[in-house]
Amino acid sequence: MATRSTIMDTNSFRPDMADALDEQTRKLTEEREVLGPAYRLFYRTPVHLVKGRGARLWDADGTEYLDVYNNVASVGHANERVVQAITDQASQLNTHTRYLHENVLHYAEDILSTMPEEIDRIMFQCTGSEANDLAVRVAQTYTGGEGIIVTAEAYHGNTELTSALSPALGTAQPVGPTMRMIPTPDTYRLVIPVSDTLAPTINTGIAYSEGIDTDAAALAAMQAGLESGALIRAGEASAEQFGNWMAGEVHRAVADMNRHGIKFAGLLADSIFSSDGVYPDPVGFLKPVIDTVHELGGVWIADEVQPGFTRTGDAFWGFERQGIVPDLVTSGKPMANGLPTSLMAARHEVLEPFAGSIPYFNTFGGNPVCMGAAQATLNVMRDDDTQGNAKHVGRLFKEGVIALQPAHACIGDVRGAGLYIGCEIVKPGTKEPDQKAALDMLELLRDRHILTSVCGRFGNILKLRPPLVFTEDDGNFFLEGFESVLLELGL
Repeated sequence: MATRSTIMDTNSFRPDMADALDEQTRKLTEEREVLGPAYRLFYRTPVHLVKGRGARLWDADGTEYLDVYNNVASVGHANERVVQAITDQASQLNTHTRYLHENVLHYAEDILSTMPEEIDRIMFQCTGSEANDLAVRVAQTYTGGEGIIVTAEAYHGNTELTSALSPALGTAQPVGPTMRMIPTPDTYRLVIPVSDTLAPTINTGIAYSEGIDTDAAALAAMQAGLESGALIRAGEASAEQFGNWMAGEVHRAVADMNRHGIKFAGLLADSIFSSDGVYPDPVGFLKPVIDTVHELGGVWIADEVQPGFTRTGDAFWGFERQGIVPDLVTSGKPMANGLPTSLMAARHEVLEPFAGSIPYFNTFGGNPVCMGAAQATLNVMRDDDTQGNAKHVGRLFKEGVIALQPAHACIGDVRGAGLYIGCEIVKPGTKEPDQKAALDMLELLRDRHILTSVCGRFGNILKLRPPLVFTEDDGNFFLEGFESVLLELGL
């Protein structure tokens, strides 16, 4: 039997929940039948939103909610400057990139100025899925290989190519035969062999996962290894040690590709490992990994849909936080504050073999209206210092969630960077994931007019990722609501 998609199905409404809905909500869910069964709604009682402003949303009854989930409206819902830019350009012209227009050229130069100088070419699409699809094709053309490595719970899009590189979609979605997975860089649960942390060479030992590997033999081996010093908890390893271990997993994956006659092309990963469960640390651990990717003849595609555009507070781009220059960069959701806009940027030498031989055209990618919205969004980020806000408010927000841990043992771990925080919900006294409790928390937070969701392999990690205009008061509102939910659940 196919497993459900962790990214789509965990926090979702299902038709068998319809009896509990009010008449109007049930009517709207029934009318969605015309859309087919593949779409998903959040919550057991779906929310009917009609208006947004900043980090606040309103439903059809006028109820106000705090948005602690959406990175699409990155500079706030209905941002006036972005709305004005859209209106101004839409009232003049909207066409495509086969005609000359200043908007796409000005934005291209401006957004490239935020990247390392090695990244000097850019192409535009409409979605992150399209951007990743193109980046993989560019990587494969440049390297002459097909094999792509992703992490175990990655999500990189919904095209045929990127869906096959997105294990988070569940087992009903076939994975690509040339794709290989490496473990989630789980610094909360992983217990790894010390011998595999000494150098970025192929791993030969066995890693364990606390709270997951619960059979007697695994527990005994894990305990013995920790006591003897042969094993180390990933959370206690240095950035270099953990990076060496993860690089060893890349070696393993490429060795398996070689055994099957597959040439390695690259690693596709976001530097905050968002769908895997939010694992941004330790800072610097990705350097040995990317060095290994290059040593083995591949390229790194930095998927910046989640960590980019000042989200982490430490840098404009997530990869900057790790101190690495990628070969290809993709982004989408946060770019134009809600309009369908995405990008793929590249080193010119990586792009040339593809772009110099294969024409590329995306009807709506780079259109003047979307480029105007993207430019306005970037201007707001600079003028309002969203990076500084993400760093300051994000630190206070994270500290506030951590402060709840001593009184609430169900909070197993709190991790993140800037305004992207993962709050791991476990069965108290263990590291065993507690999806039921996490989903109950979502529903009770919704009742308190706070919207968010979950991520990770077990759907037990609260994903706290608000718009970049999130304030200290917003954070306090969430913390008050969250504490009251924990008390109501007795956790």
